[in-house]
Amino acid sequence: MTSATPGEAIGESADLLVVGAGPAGAAAAAHAADRGSDVILLDAAVFPRDKTCGDGLTPRAVAGLQRLGMASLLDDRPRIRGLELNGWGTRRRVDWPGANRFGAYGSAIARTELDDAVRRSAVDRGARMVSGAKAIGAQMVGGRIESVTVTREGRRHQIRVRDVIVADGVRSGLGRSLGRQWHRDTAFGVAARSYADSDRADSEWMGSHLELRDPAGDLLPGYGWVFPLGNGTVNVGVGALATDKRPASMALRPILEHYAAMVGDDWRLTSPPRAIASALLPMGGAVSGVAGANWMLIGDAAACVNPLNGEGIDYAIETAALAVAMLDDENDYSTAWPALLRREYGTAFAAARRAAGLLTVPQTVPLLGRPGIRSPRLMSTVVRVMGNLLTPDDADLIARAWRSAGRVTARLEDRPPFS
Repeated sequence: MTSATPGEAIGESADLLVVGAGPAGAAAAAHAADRGSDVILLDAAVFPRDKTCGDGLTPRAVAGLQRLGMASLLDDRPRIRGLELNGWGTRRRVDWPGANRFGAYGSAIARTELDDAVRRSAVDRGARMVSGAKAIGAQMVGGRIESVTVTREGRRHQIRVRDVIVADGVRSGLGRSLGRQWHRDTAFGVAARSYADSDRADSEWMGSHLELRDPAGDLLPGYGWVFPLGNGTVNVGVGALATDKRPASMALRPILEHYAAMVGDDWRLTSPPRAIASALLPMGGAVSGVAGANWMLIGDAAACVNPLNGEGIDYAIETAALAVAMLDDENDYSTAWPALLRREYGTAFAAARRAAGLLTVPQTVPLLGRPGIRSPRLMSTVVRVMGNLLTPDDADLIARAWRSAGRVTARLEDRPPFS
């Protein structure tokens, strides 16, 4: 079965409607179809489609694809062993700390391919795909969604539902109509990515530059990356952290072009950057209204994005599985779902949001970065946190300290994650 094309019939009802067919929504549809549910997977785009992203997969994200039965998708992609960190005249290669618990390696694949592959996997398992159709609102009865209004080619349709999983990305149009609010008092991300041809496209390292400068040489509160895609191409991008009080006043395109020129010799780039695209990222659970009686927000829609590096694919796949598991256990998700998200990610997000907020202060970057990159132990800790390679079962000193910092921070915040 392939994606529905505009003009084909839209189903009138489903046990589960999943809105958004990126990795979060498609993984949720796959899990629900595996359990025998009648699932409609709906997206406003027609696949394959592009998405602004760094395209990198941490070992935790690779493990998520393996649990979906999709490990073969990465057979022809680089097996990335860690990060190649650069800054202040120093380069340090750091293997993924503790990666053996997740699958031992990272990888990278363009979202055009990844998202379509996960979507097709959901369809192969029995989900009904509806493309080119946008969910614009919901009809509520007694606090529950009774049906969702969908538009396609100027016509409106109603889909009656038992449950709804909202996975329509960072802007989350349906989520907003259901009451989702993004709170910008904690750190959020702005980023731009591009593609370039490279003779290092098969590298086993992800490039990460902690000392990002603009064309005038001024230090910026951001970072740069080069991720090898293994097909003669690398993803080159720049990102910055910001808050409402300290917005990132960065013209991303010229900074990205300057950064690509700076890393061109090292990464043996053989073309200028192309397909430049930018995005704004809510992060660290900085949203409220993530659930109602019979609906849940997952992935990017729930701001499940690492505040320290903007990575969200692992959270997308994980929250998809958690949400589908809850469908059997709860009749009302309005309190149970945000409580589960806080248990799974709340302390880590709280600590990471506070750390990311400090990095928006310009003086913090060189103060911490210059001595930090010279310390192998400290950089290993940084990579472990940035790679989301800490789990609730970890009992070592670093894991305990990070969780303690998160618990203290969450108690001090006016608005903890997902609230």
